[in-house]
Amino acid sequence: MINKEQKKNYITDMASQFENSKAVMITHYQGLTMPQLDELRAKMRDHGIVFKITKNRITKLALEKTKCKGLSDLFSGPTAVAFGEDAIMSARILSKFAKDNENLKLIGGIMDNEILDQAGIQNIANLPTLDEARANIVGILNAPASKLVSILLARSEKMSSLSAENSEK
Repeated sequence: MINKEQKKNYITDMASQFENSKAVMITHYQGLTMPQLDELRAKMRDHGIVFKITKNRITKLALEKTKCKGLSDLFSGPTAVAFGEDAIMSARILSKFAKDNENLKLIGGIMDNEILDQAGIQNIANLPTLDEARANIVGILNAPASKLVSILLARSEKMSSLSAENSEK
């Protein structure tokens, strides 16, 4: 049992995290063991994501004052929340972990100010990260240039072989 001061601090802390996180993902974790939860937390922490088991009734109070108030209905049962800046990475880690551990259920979330359902989280998990997207763009931009260089080199080799043949005659 927590006292009033601890409840106030919890509400303030949770409201701050809901308000300041670009990505909030809500899960049910019933049936996961502590080692499994610790493994998930470690994976999330490696990417700057906080994974927190919540107290639903008090968390709903914290939600009332934030941009995430539309998520209030998702807080029932054994609920945990992932707070982070990168929605794609949060969704990927949770989605992959849920595939390997059927006891973790993705319920919903919010990305910037857009509320997501399970399908929305899955769609985000399949998107390339910012770094992957940048690499793809650079690859696309480099491809025509490298093809042009190889064509020019091939033509210059043909020209040099033709001139070598002509000089031999």
